[in-house]
Amino acid sequence: MSTSLHRSAGPEPSPESAPQPAREPAGKPAPGAASTRAQASPTPFLDLGREEWSALRERTPLPLTAQELDGLRSLGDVIGLDEVREVYLPLSRLLNLHVGATHRLRGALAAFLGPAAARPPSPFVIGIAGSVAVGKSTVSRLLRALLARWPEHPRVELVTTDGFLLPNAELARRGLMRRKGFPESYDRRALTRFVAEVKAGRETVRAPVYSHLTYDIVPGETLTVRRPDVLIVEGLNVLQAAPPGRVGLADYFDFSIYVDARTADIRTWYLDRFRALRATAFRDPQSYFSTYAALPEEEALAYALENWRTINEPNLVENIAPTRARATLVLQKGGDHAVRRVRLRAL
Repeated sequence: MSTSLHRSAGPEPSPESAPQPAREPAGKPAPGAASTRAQASPTPFLDLGREEWSALRERTPLPLTAQELDGLRSLGDVIGLDEVREVYLPLSRLLNLHVGATHRLRGALAAFLGPAAARPPSPFVIGIAGSVAVGKSTVSRLLRALLARWPEHPRVELVTTDGFLLPNAELARRGLMRRKGFPESYDRRALTRFVAEVKAGRETVRAPVYSHLTYDIVPGETLTVRRPDVLIVEGLNVLQAAPPGRVGLADYFDFSIYVDARTADIRTWYLDRFRALRATAFRDPQSYFSTYAALPEEEALAYALENWRTINEPNLVENIAPTRARATLVLQKGGDHAVRRVRLRAL
């Protein structure tokens, strides 16, 4: 489907141990509620319930069919057209406004600096972070599809940080195979350089490719990015701050999103996804995890739970969740995968 979006007038929550912001009662807010809340709270975030957020889409049309949405969902991720209409259309509209405002600001800066500012057009870069199994890949693919429907920015590219993981042989050499997904398991310098070159308007920039089947970098294979209007960078640790005095990956983002949920819910989704993979991808003889397809279910699930407890949950608690406050916007999901609240950095 090739429906385009046209602009209409207009615009962290967490693991259970983290303090939770005050919640508004369900239902339509009273007039002036948003401004009263903003005045009463010192937080830089505006906390919006789903109904309040959904109203911000105004007349933005829904450009996706149910069949197209099926192709964007990750395994086990539950999302329907109502979720797209009520959560992601307002978000695509907000991002469209940010893209326009950023280009206008860059134009004003170029006029101020004169010839010294001459450079190729720079894409709008969006970072999307969150835990394993929280649904950030579906969010990323969905936003790529929605943003590409806006006539102002039809060329939207999506790159995941998986391609910048160190190859398994190098991880094994460094004793990091059980730390895969932790910050030290990535070639952070190459990842930051890639985004910096795209941001600088380079004609062609290439990224390594990762295979979830073989659980490793694909030798000699690359993804080519050619001057997109929008670049989406999705990964576990993309919002992590750089060391003092250094420029980091997040410094190149124009907008960032953190996909959030309770730790118990993410654990459930992780185990559900593992069960689904045992019945599908793990049965491929080339799969790195093919051994677990043949194990008794109880034994296989014990392995998955051990991986969660020793790798994925510690990474979430130590490295991923602490970056939530750095995001421009936080999507808070409930146990059914539906987004319940949205926190938008308004200051």
